[in-house]
Amino acid sequence: MTESSNFKSGFVSIVGRPNVGKSTLLNRILGQKIAIASNKPQTTRNRILGIHNIPGAQILFIDTPGIHRASGKLNRYMVDQALSACSGVDLILYVIESTDRLGSEDGFILDVLAKGGAPVVLVINKIDLLPKERLLALMDAYSKRFAFREIIPVSGQSGENVDRLVSLIPSYLKVGPQYYPDDMVTDLPERFIVAEMIREQVLKQTRDEIPYRVATLVESFEEKPEKDLVVINAVVIVERDSHKGILVGKKGEKIRSIGKAARVDIERMLGTRVFLELFVKVQKNWTESDRLLREFGYE
Repeated sequence: MTESSNFKSGFVSIVGRPNVGKSTLLNRILGQKIAIASNKPQTTRNRILGIHNIPGAQILFIDTPGIHRASGKLNRYMVDQALSACSGVDLILYVIESTDRLGSEDGFILDVLAKGGAPVVLVINKIDLLPKERLLALMDAYSKRFAFREIIPVSGQSGENVDRLVSLIPSYLKVGPQYYPDDMVTDLPERFIVAEMIREQVLKQTRDEIPYRVATLVESFEEKPEKDLVVINAVVIVERDSHKGILVGKKGEKIRSIGKAARVDIERMLGTRVFLELFVKVQKNWTESDRLLREFGYE
């Protein structure tokens, strides 16, 4: 680790409504995938730490679930995770989508941010979807509602303006230690990321309520270095027998497709060949069970 008397470090929370591209933005900043992303709301369920090293600073990003009107224990858990990440940090990036309009949910979130006291930068994501004149009007509307320190339009997908966003962050950090080694990008265990990559493919390859009632767990993770291979057994948990039938698919085609796509991402992350075996299991009403929520990592 390299430290000097003016080395800076600190925590930066990435918050916003569901499906505005927070995880895509984090992955772009880090230069690799640690947070799953899809076009469905509530893709992110846990707070995720992303470690980004730049000359003279270490930025610790906290990716959070989308803040929404929560109903049900799982949804309340996700919102609690996001709101708790708004306090005790050095900077908050409030991410909106360029096609959004200032609404009541924004008002609720901005009131929470105001009470937290941390400086807030407005990040307008997906700027490629909006003409420049409409973008200026959006910036003006939000600036009248909250005293943002900066307003930065970006595209997490293409990377436009992301370097500019990152370059301004150290000015909000304090002199401090380098908390993690240079080669670390997250403190998450590989098993967690593998389970999330499987769930990402479930999100992408299924419809209706199924994605929101799915959990994924890695039951075994066996490294075989002599064969340049990792053998993974994982289970996809659903709430209903009908959901299991849809996920398995005709002659197992759907679950094989999910496993094949997930394996590509897992191999890229681990840098080795992967044998992935998936099973589907029914746990009735797991999203409302305190015991099962804890067992599946939502506590």
